[in-house]
Amino acid sequence: MKQQDAIQLFEDKKVRAVWDSEQEKWFISIIVVIAILTESLDANAYWRKLKQRLKAEGNETVTSCHGLKMIAADGKMRLTDVDDTEQLFRLIHPC
Repeated sequence: MKQQDAIQLFEDKKVRAVWDSEQEKWFISIIVVIAILTESLDANAYWRKLKQRLKAEGNETVTSCHGLKMIAADGKMRLTDVDDTEQLFRLIHPC
């Protein structure tokens, strides 16, 4: 899988993303999206709890999440949950 890291901007906030040339999809950090949309002080804890609740409800969206290493705020490569835009929209609006 050939990947290209990128930083996208959304309302002046940095969004970590990776382009997968084989699948021709962007994979976006779920934690970053949660931080932007919820303005949560701890987006990691928010995502852990949300993922737990969605799994308990039988929501299969969270099982499609991939873990990829991406450049974190501290400049180090860190493993984070990512998903493509289609799956992110399902997480944001599960109806």
